[in-house]
Amino acid sequence: MSPTYDTIGKGYATKRRPDPRIGAIIDGALGSARRVVNVGAGTGSYEPADREVTAVEPSAEMIGQRPPGAAPAIRGYAENLPFEDDAFDAAMSVLSLHHWTDKARGCAEMRRVATGPVVLLTFDPAFREAWLIDYFPEFAEQDDRRFPPMEAYEEWLGPVETEAVPIPHDCVDGFLYAYWRRPEVYLEAKARAAMSSFWALEDASPGLARLADDLDSGAWHARNGALLDRETCDLGYRLVRTV
Repeated sequence: MSPTYDTIGKGYATKRRPDPRIGAIIDGALGSARRVVNVGAGTGSYEPADREVTAVEPSAEMIGQRPPGAAPAIRGYAENLPFEDDAFDAAMSVLSLHHWTDKARGCAEMRRVATGPVVLLTFDPAFREAWLIDYFPEFAEQDDRRFPPMEAYEEWLGPVETEAVPIPHDCVDGFLYAYWRRPEVYLEAKARAAMSSFWALEDASPGLARLADDLDSGAWHARNGALLDRETCDLGYRLVRTV
């Protein structure tokens, strides 16, 4: 994860809380692993409480927001994990890989230190169905630039299984596309502050102004109203697990 989180991570933990339904998917993918390393661990979201977890995180700001009783955290980088080969039963990373400088090397490091599964929650950059892109087309460009194509994971990790992770309409984790059924939340500065994609925009105000106008006029609901009847939605988030 980029050291810029020392700046943009302030207050991060208040908006980026683990959603238990997503957590259950990640926990299931870890199987019977007891010793788990969490790479790009941030504030500790999705770390299973009933396993022996070691966290690796480069940002002091993020480490400082880890709650009391959280797993021990080591300041370090995915590309150079400070562990011996096969030190863990499994390795995990949750929406972190797109911040790594060398994604292939980071994946190789996770594979090196884990005897069992490598589990990644990531995003398919080919996904283009999120309505938020209508207002911020730069997000599609960011996704292409920051996330590897899905076929890269098998190249870097060996055989993998990939599954779509449905995002609940009331998701409590405020990542970029989490508010798909709550468009008004994107108008809140505190919500946007927990999303690195908004920090990367030169000027979000034109898109925000159009979204506010469309919510006021009903244009957003005319285009996207069918979403309001859905409990979950595929927004391009994917779970990758080695087999």
